Amino acid sequence: MAGLIKREDIDEVRSRTDIKEVVEGYVTLRSAGVGSFKGLCPFHDERSPSFHVRPQVGSFHCFGCGESGDVISFIQKMDHTGFSETVERLAARIGYELRYEDGGTGPSRQEVGRRQRLIDAHKVAEEFFRAQLGTPGAETGRAFLTERGFDRAACEHFGVGYAPQGWDALLKHLRNKGFHDEELKLTGMFSEGQRGIYDRFRGRLTWPIRDLTGATIGFGARKLYEDDQGPKYLNTPETQLYKKSQVLYGVDLAKREITRNRQIIVVEGYTDVMACHLSGVGTAVATCGTAFGADHIKIARRLLQDDGTGGEVVFTFDGDAAGQKAALRAFEEDQRFIAQTYVAVEPSGADPCELRQQRGPEAVRELIASKRPLFEFAIKVGLKKFDLDTVEGRVQALRTSAPIIAAIRDSAMRPAYARELAGWLGMDMDDVHRAVSAAAKRAREAPPAGTERGRRQGAADREGRDAARPGAEQGRGYDGGAGAPSSYSPPAHQQPDVNDPVTRMERESLEVVLQQPAMLTPEQWQAFYEARFLAPAHAAVHAAVRAAGASGATPSRWVEAIRQEVPEPLRPLVSEMAVMPLPANSTEALARYCRDIMNRLFELQITHQKAERIGQLQRMDPAADPEGFQRINRELMELEIRRRALRGD
Repeated sequence: MAGLIKREDIDEVRSRTDIKEVVEGYVTLRSAGVGSFKGLCPFHDERSPSFHVRPQVGSFHCFGCGESGDVISFIQKMDHTGFSETVERLAARIGYELRYEDGGTGPSRQEVGRRQRLIDAHKVAEEFFRAQLGTPGAETGRAFLTERGFDRAACEHFGVGYAPQGWDALLKHLRNKGFHDEELKLTGMFSEGQRGIYDRFRGRLTWPIRDLTGATIGFGARKLYEDDQGPKYLNTPETQLYKKSQVLYGVDLAKREITRNRQIIVVEGYTDVMACHLSGVGTAVATCGTAFGADHIKIARRLLQDDGTGGEVVFTFDGDAAGQKAALRAFEEDQRFIAQTYVAVEPSGADPCELRQQRGPEAVRELIASKRPLFEFAIKVGLKKFDLDTVEGRVQALRTSAPIIAAIRDSAMRPAYARELAGWLGMDMDDVHRAVSAAAKRAREAPPAGTERGRRQGAADREGRDAARPGAEQGRGYDGGAGAPSSYSPPAHQQPDVNDPVTRMERESLEVVLQQPAMLTPEQWQAFYEARFLAPAHAAVHAAVRAAGASGATPSRWVEAIRQEVPEPLRPLVSEMAVMPLPANSTEALARYCRDIMNRLFELQITHQKAERIGQLQRMDPAADPEGFQRINRELMELEIRRRALRGD
């Protein structure tokens, strides 16, 4: 029976094993000075590399989370193996024969650690499947591959194989290789019925799924025959080796190119990975039957050395609704990356495999080259949900888009995309800038998600997003927490932020209307009624003024009429504005102040109207509607004349 490994042999294995070489199977390392290397820690999520390895002393240490040890403890932590099993694996790696205390012997083949036995079984299974691809029974599978442009050399490079029809071809083969049913049950390659276990993959093409070290840990299998009642793709179920949320198909072949090019391409299928690599895009990987999630990101970031010095992640998705949904799911994880994230969508809906098949390798490279920022894609998908020909639709679109722009990590890109958004919406740049600034401020002030306050805030944010969905009730005017459109509608009773210039100007105009209604001419009253107010509380007071009407009542009744029209929580605000001293020390100065304040309000409204008309022009085809195009241009000229008249130009 196996005994304890001799201490001197443990020391020998430790000293002979190159810890840098072992760690690089999991982490991309860079030089950090003489005799030192660093990378992103595999034990915790970090943005800057704090995981250091010193091969000369055989040690690692993370200055971020405090994990440290030697090559043995590193493997134990990464692969969840026991001490003896880890030493035995490392000894086998360097070809060192271990000795045991008290006359014990090393483990027999059946006593090798469970994980290694599972890996051995997968290795034998992969060899079996690959050999079967050349048999007469695999003719349908070979035809499938040939139709998609994959020759024998490509299949050998990617390890493509064929699982024969029948119930026990693989089972018999592995039994003959010395594997027992009890351990085969743990591989995920077999199903179990009343008569025992039988092959899980039957009459299918197979692709080996490997970990970062190149060890095969599972399989993906594609249906070939019509009488197969199973799914189109069938993967290994969750096992000790295979965790679908933690593996990327093709990563073993792509990892060096990913590190060299600081780029990772995420595609949707096994044949897409093959097509990309054969087209010169050697950084492509794919998820295995699940969405690209947090654990995949950890793998990608370690390979990219995602430390803020460059790198990009490109997602390719079909152009249909499902592809858009997948892209938006990826965008939700975007903030976990420091690297720039992009999306490449083929307009025809073809995937990389189809592109290579139909138009050649160049088309695949062109697809990747056509990438655009993931946040731009998310914005444009969001804009399609709203009617941009209406004020309400544009406001809601701005509320949805502003937080996306605010979340752009590159500060130089945010203003550029704010300008783009202003053009897409036909809105004033200042409005968009305030919306983005307000969204950024809320993001900075957001409480941690795990706290009770954070949960309440999250519920409020979800409620606001629900209100912005097509079909939801849309409020009047621009709603925003700080006088700016935003991603959720703050309560209409919230006190406006007078530090914002536009909000302050709105308040000052309402103070004039409340205190000096007689100062306004009929034309000014009409312009005031048509104005839109950004702050919800101000919009409510404006609506109350419209409802009360300029009746010529005494100032007190006038103010009281407005007070009665607003929601009760806003009545103190009306009273406050009604008594706020106006900055004038004479009748002439008061008249001048009132005129100037109202003209500033009206000029802002004209600016909004011009932005709307410009947006309409950008969306119009002059050749299709020449009269409409000319009409809007005339309206723009009239608005500019009015604006200049207000300024006295």
